[in-house]
Amino acid sequence: MPRRPPRPAVPAVLVGVAVLALTACAPAAEEAAPDTPSPVSSSPTPSNIPTFSRAPTDVRLPADCKAMLSADVLAQLGTVPLNDPALGASGVQPDGSLICIWRDPGADTTGLTTTISRMNRGPALDMLNDLVSTQGFSCYTPDAGTRCEKTWINDTYPVNDGRTLYWRDDVLIDTQYSNLAPTGYTSSIISSIFG
Repeated sequence: MPRRPPRPAVPAVLVGVAVLALTACAPAAEEAAPDTPSPVSSSPTPSNIPTFSRAPTDVRLPADCKAMLSADVLAQLGTVPLNDPALGASGVQPDGSLICIWRDPGADTTGLTTTISRMNRGPALDMLNDLVSTQGFSCYTPDAGTRCEKTWINDTYPVNDGRTLYWRDDVLIDTQYSNLAPTGYTSSIISSIFG
């Protein structure tokens, strides 16, 4: 059997370069495996909205639209009609929530509607996060709760429309308004409920 001629020796430098080249092509340890999504918690804490983790207290919902407002806020509302039957359901509802409609039924746009109801933390924060991510609301944490708000120009009239929501201790205060935004309105309600 004929003998093969010996192979020429590969210089050690070339072996080192080849190993280095292969190492550079290999994924790093953190890139080697695809990212594994973290399991979703049954009670997620949304990252968009800062919140408090206090245990809810047994807070009574108000039963009177005027009694929960300060004298200054009532003076700003002046003679605007409250809860005219022509505008639909208002006052205390069967589930204990309260709807307050400050509006002249003959007005095209000027008025505000506030609904105060119970809402658990998870659904409330999901809703507020959705308003932040899909509608551009801004949120912050005054008075030991979470407040989200947004204003915009009315589609038909050159006036401001807006919505302000405040959640704390499983109580949601949700106010939508058009051309009627008394200074201190939401803060007055917060003080009345949680003060």
